[in-house]
Amino acid sequence: MTDQSSDQPGEERGGTTRRRALMLGAVGASAVVSIRPALAQTQASVINCEIPVPDAGRAGSYIAADGSIVPAGTPGAFPPASLAFKGEDVKTALAGGQLPGTTYEQNQAYVKYIRRLQSGTSGFTCFASLQMPRG
Repeated sequence: MTDQSSDQPGEERGGTTRRRALMLGAVGASAVVSIRPALAQTQASVINCEIPVPDAGRAGSYIAADGSIVPAGTPGAFPPASLAFKGEDVKTALAGGQLPGTTYEQNQAYVKYIRRLQSGTSGFTCFASLQMPRG
């Protein structure tokens, strides 16, 4: 006589595992559908985000040619930008273009400053989002 009770739990576990896999697949598919609009929205917000040079915590400081923050009036350093730069303008500058309203040397210093932004600094999230590949 075969003991069917020992076969039952194994089948239930197999069925449960398959059901879980199917449910996870369904969740994954819905996640892809809901992420696409979010990516489109993110791309639009990247164009509109802003990067102050320097960040608000160091307003009034100058930007040295190497992109570092130096005290106001330091010889060879550049005064802070009068307005924050838009994400679209920064993206263009990072690709070799020029930030609006800057001289060549000023642009180089500001771009170096932006490349050095770290987490917790105003404009970092905007800069990080410019670095993310778009699909």
